[in-house]
Amino acid sequence: MTLKREQIRELAAFEDANARAVSFYFQPETPRNKAHKEDAILIKDLAREALRGLQESTKEEKTRKDSAHADLERIVRMAEEFRSNGTHGKAVFACVAKNFWREYDLPPQLPATQLFVDRHFHLKPVAQLLGAFPRLGIVLADRQRARVFDFRLGELTERESLVGNSRKSRTSESAGYDAARSQRRAEDETRHHFKAVADSIKESLQSGVFEKWILGCHDILCSQLAPYLHSYASQRLLGHFHADLSRITAEEIRMQAERILDVSQDYRRHDLVRQALSESRGQARGVTGLRRVLRSLEMGEVQTLLIGEKFLGHAVECSGCGHLDAHLVSHCPVCGRVTREVVDVGEAILPRVIRRDIELFYVKDDPEFDKVGNIAALLRFRSEQPSNVQSIAEIASKQAVGERTTYPGRLRRFAGR
Repeated sequence: MTLKREQIRELAAFEDANARAVSFYFQPETPRNKAHKEDAILIKDLAREALRGLQESTKEEKTRKDSAHADLERIVRMAEEFRSNGTHGKAVFACVAKNFWREYDLPPQLPATQLFVDRHFHLKPVAQLLGAFPRLGIVLADRQRARVFDFRLGELTERESLVGNSRKSRTSESAGYDAARSQRRAEDETRHHFKAVADSIKESLQSGVFEKWILGCHDILCSQLAPYLHSYASQRLLGHFHADLSRITAEEIRMQAERILDVSQDYRRHDLVRQALSESRGQARGVTGLRRVLRSLEMGEVQTLLIGEKFLGHAVECSGCGHLDAHLVSHCPVCGRVTREVVDVGEAILPRVIRRDIELFYVKDDPEFDKVGNIAALLRFRSEQPSNVQSIAEIASKQAVGERTTYPGRLRRFAGR
């Protein structure tokens, strides 16, 4: 099964308070010998290491370990199947205590074969793929036909075929007035066909079937189709490649689409980093650094989140309201409950990012981005902080001494009002 957006949201919403949620990612590698045993050995070693990391000093902790052990054993037994699936990566998310088991095929572009046991599912490998693979449509067109494909996480699926009403000219219409009329009819039918194709693209984009799209056709047809495209569709066109509908194969379509997508995503990632740094310097619609980014996420300001591929930030998370704080405080400044340390805050914020449909990009090898802490965000808006607006910490402080507190609208949900 291929991972879809609603399934990713389901994974992001999952939590097991006893930390028995198992996340497993399999990245196929070229075997070094005919026995093909390297993957099975690696998976067994990962399972053993995960079990050693689970404590067993109390009855509850033994139950937790036994629950995780059942899922890990099932994954180890499936090692042969993982090796035989050929070109696909694999992801498994499991928690036997909550009767939860999900398997998904992924493109073979994962960083490594990995296994985690925690309160939440680890979603960074999926998030990295999602940044590289938006919901993409591919439209192949000529003067009489069009084929529309979904291209999602490396999977190419044909979803629609459009056929115009072109008719062959009669032999008697091969000259003079009849030939001219036949030509005008053919041109009129082509215009209607291009308009139908353009309407289909616009509808798919506006309904959320596609986020972006790529066009495949003979080069001369690009300029002929362009006048019929809605501006909304033109702005979301990533590129064009030469395609002959009668000859092109699915593999050729996939290769051309991946080439255009890679170039487009690299350009967009670079542009977003420059925007975020510029906007943050002007204290406009951009912030940098872990503390400011966490605050903007909590206030619902973030439109696009940018994280360094190797970013590791420490924070604390409230055991009650879930508030994340870059200051390693022992008690939550919002509700006063005990906090727990978060070793990888980049992983901890992913469920919030996914649930809110925040655009996410991972940034690699950018010295300027490194200087600002390897984390930044572009904002939908920036909350003003006039003197009569209180910060979350100020509200918590007043609560501690029993003062009456007036809550700004965006903070009410954190205070339970």
